[in-house]
Amino acid sequence: MSLDTATEIVAAVQAGTISPVAVVRAALDRAEARADLGAFQQLFADEALAEAAALAARTDLASLPLAGLPILIKDNMPVVGHPMRDGSQATSAEPSQHDHEVVRRLREAGAIIIGTTRVPELCIWASTDSEFGLTRNPWNLERTPGGSSGGSAAAVAAGVVPVAHANDGMGSIRIPAANTGLFGIKPGRGVIPADLGFDSWGGMAENGPVATTVADAALVFSVMAASPQMAQVQQLPSKLHIAVSEATPSFLVRLHPRWRRALTETADALRADGHTVVEVRFPYPANPLPMFVRWFAGTADDARELEFDRLEPRTRRHVKLGWTAKRRGWIRQRDADALDATAREFFAEYDILLTPMLARTAPVAAQWHRRSWLKNIWSNMQYAPYAAPWNMVGWPAASIPAGIDEETGMPVAVQAVAEPGGETILFALAAELERLRPWPRTAPTPVSGDAP
Repeated sequence: MSLDTATEIVAAVQAGTISPVAVVRAALDRAEARADLGAFQQLFADEALAEAAALAARTDLASLPLAGLPILIKDNMPVVGHPMRDGSQATSAEPSQHDHEVVRRLREAGAIIIGTTRVPELCIWASTDSEFGLTRNPWNLERTPGGSSGGSAAAVAAGVVPVAHANDGMGSIRIPAANTGLFGIKPGRGVIPADLGFDSWGGMAENGPVATTVADAALVFSVMAASPQMAQVQQLPSKLHIAVSEATPSFLVRLHPRWRRALTETADALRADGHTVVEVRFPYPANPLPMFVRWFAGTADDARELEFDRLEPRTRRHVKLGWTAKRRGWIRQRDADALDATAREFFAEYDILLTPMLARTAPVAAQWHRRSWLKNIWSNMQYAPYAAPWNMVGWPAASIPAGIDEETGMPVAVQAVAEPGGETILFALAAELERLRPWPRTAPTPVSGDAP
């Protein structure tokens, strides 16, 4: 039996054909072999093996939905007994005193936490680097896996684990998933406990999985959400009415032809499969500032108890803008309500909105934390503009692989958006695309060449 996917690992452990200790040891060996990625903040080797041994002695393995599954946690959530550094030298090195609720649910379901994954400082940026280290993309080591869940995505795309925890406040699940050829889903607000930082960036941030297969993502999602019925991906009950929009959310951003082609080819495949696919222009807000000020303010709130001078210069600028936004009352609920109303009117005619996931190939893997705030903002905005509107309104959205670009050898992806409560349809649509247009599960042997 192949043990490449989460569902296969769990089935084998439940059946007693493999020991959780062997599974965890193999994952730790793979992690050590891929130290070149810089994906891991900390590995819990001895602890994880001890937990796996304790799990192996249990008599109820068949009842545990994630029995023996090795999993990584993004380093912005507490894991008991280990520091939560959130990519920042300004955070405490003291061990956390409790598990986050999502971590607790994973453990209770039989998963083994083998370590934490790297993030940019306070999870603000769309590349993953900090004073703790630089994370690289297993598809091309000269490229970033994106951020802020870059460590999780790099580890999964390299085959270290089949699925990892991630979270998303402005695209931080979907952007790295797109850069590394994974399926990643941001749930709608309240589906999975958030409880990230001060107030989850004003309700914009959500927890979710990145995985090599849709079935693996659904399995782990079901545990995170405490919704066992979501573990099995359902078939679409009928053909969908799908809106396809290549328009960028800002006139300052141009869509690269390779990402336009990925969208067109995906739309063509769905149309050939019998869905009604209509090319439209989604009416994004003319003024993107309300999304940005929520981002600034969320960062300021998360930094409120940190030593300001120990933050990176780019982050200090972000925090100052957050202070200004809060002081001047720029965070207004009516801005989110207006976008929500626009989206609901649009979705009165459609089941799904399909957009590009990114506007261009991932930037270089570099010490972005030593570059200016403006250079970081410009890079983030130019390549990853499509995710943030759906955080502002709290709607579910997913990054779905759309093949490999022949010119760069890098993955491309599309974004699918559904109305609140539409996670099930996103999983079903992604599974259909996985069948229609299968994607490579993991990256090939890494290269060290630049992708234009």
